[in-house]
Amino acid sequence: METVAPAVLLALFAVALIAGSVDAIAGGGGLLTLPALLLAQIPPVHAMATNKLQSSFGTFTSAMSMRRKGLAGPVDMQAPFLFALAGSAVGTVTVQFIDTRALTVVVPVVLAGIAIYFIAMPKRPDRDVEPRLALAPYNSLVVPGIGFYDGAFGPGTGSFFTAAGVSLRGQRLVPASAQARMLNFATNVASLVVFAIGGKTMWLVGGIMAVGSMSGAYLGALAVSRGGARLIRPIVVVMCLGMLVQYLWRQGWLPF
Repeated sequence: METVAPAVLLALFAVALIAGSVDAIAGGGGLLTLPALLLAQIPPVHAMATNKLQSSFGTFTSAMSMRRKGLAGPVDMQAPFLFALAGSAVGTVTVQFIDTRALTVVVPVVLAGIAIYFIAMPKRPDRDVEPRLALAPYNSLVVPGIGFYDGAFGPGTGSFFTAAGVSLRGQRLVPASAQARMLNFATNVASLVVFAIGGKTMWLVGGIMAVGSMSGAYLGALAVSRGGARLIRPIVVVMCLGMLVQYLWRQGWLPF
């Protein structure tokens, strides 16, 4: 299973480099890496597990880079991190025993909703605003809920965390995006551990992609520190719409 041609490994490295940069800015890097793994003739479950390996390194790099630059703001991430970890672990285990066909309706609706929200979102002052949901229910319900989704399915998790932080907690876009990278790292790691226990991870392929993902994530985090909300907002919209089109196409709901 680990026998992959050098040219294919190089291509996967390049895809992970680009995806790591995109993921650090807006989320949705899996839109690039997971299809690339599948195109490399890697079985779906192994592709999902290997994708979690490389994305764990990428989200860790972007999260730490943003944290060092102070982009996440003065917030205690311990509780939401643990809730995200737990939600993802439960989701990864659960998906192996349940019928996930309901997601074929839920996922495109949510992706379209996030894109519309960021397109229509009015210009806000450069400060946090009054949250619509208190911290306790946000940490204990919303965060593990998104974590569960990532463990069970995955596309757009970083964008979901960003949108939740902005819309429910009243955060500015840059801190919401930076905190989303930390939470996405938690969900990736939890899912990776479950997959690894089941022997599904291709370590050589994932390790090579991880190097590319980390390099891209560093560049993406640097771009966020310089471009801020002006950079994040349009890329979130583009990635959500891209994921929506790809998802509808894979479901056979598009005429092309």
